[in-house]
Amino acid sequence: MIELLFLIKLIVAISFVIGLSLLAENVSPKVAGILSGYPSGSAITLFFFGLEVSPEFAAVSSVYNMIGLTASLSFVYIYYIASNFLTKFNILLSSLTAIFGYFLIVFLLHLIDINKYIAILIPITFSFLFIYLFKNIKNINIQTKAKLNYKILFVRAFFAALIILLITSAPKFVGPTWAGLFSAFPTTLFPLMLIIHFTYSKEHVHTVIKNVPVGMFSLIIYSLVVSIVYPLLGIYIGTIVSFAAATLYLLVYRKKKSIIDNR
Repeated sequence: MIELLFLIKLIVAISFVIGLSLLAENVSPKVAGILSGYPSGSAITLFFFGLEVSPEFAAVSSVYNMIGLTASLSFVYIYYIASNFLTKFNILLSSLTAIFGYFLIVFLLHLIDINKYIAILIPITFSFLFIYLFKNIKNINIQTKAKLNYKILFVRAFFAALIILLITSAPKFVGPTWAGLFSAFPTTLFPLMLIIHFTYSKEHVHTVIKNVPVGMFSLIIYSLVVSIVYPLLGIYIGTIVSFAAATLYLLVYRKKKSIIDNR
C-alpha cells in the first residue's frame, strides 16, 4: 500500500509539472500561470490526508490550506521582487529568498485565530492585491523554443514529488493546522518557475507569476468545497465534486475573458 501511494504521488507530480512546462512552451506562459493554480499538489495532499488519517482531518486541513495560499502568493511575489534586483546567482538566491518568505508568512499565519470565513477572506483579498501589483508585468510568449532536456524536467518534477511526500507525511508529526498550512506550498508551481527561468529568462517566468493569482481562485474554491463535502460525501466523491467546482471557475473565467477581449 505504501509503495502504491508513493508511485501515485510521484506520477501525478511529474506529469503535472512536465505538462505545465510543455504548455508554457507551446501555448504561452500566461496559460501555464493560470493553470498552475489548478488543484494539483494541494489536492493530492488533502486527498491523502483523508485517506491516511480521516476525511474530517482533511476537511480541517483544507481550511488552513486556504489561508496557507496567502503564503504561496507571497512566495511568487517575493521571487518576482528578488529576481528583479538580484544579478548573480539569480535563480538560486531568488528561490532561497522566496522559500524563506513562505515559511515566515506561514509562521505568522499560524498565530491567527482562524475560522472558515477568515480563511476565505484573506486569500481572496491577497489574490486581488497581487493581481493589482502584477498588472504592469507584460505577458511575453516564448518565441524561440529551446530543445527540451527531459532529464532536467524529470529532476525538477521529482523534486516536486519529494516535497509532496514530505508534506503528506506531516499528519504523523503535526496537527491539522500546520499540516494544512504546509499543504499550500507551491509544490508544482515552484519547479515550473525554475524550469522556465532556467531555460528561458526572468521575463518569461514573470509572465507565469503575473497570472498565478488569477488561477489561485480555483484552488481557493477547491479547498473550500473540500472542507464542506469531505465529511459529508467522503474523499472519493468529495474530490470529484471539488474538482468540478474548481474547473467550473476556470471555464467561467475563460468565457468571461473571451467576451471582454472580443469587445
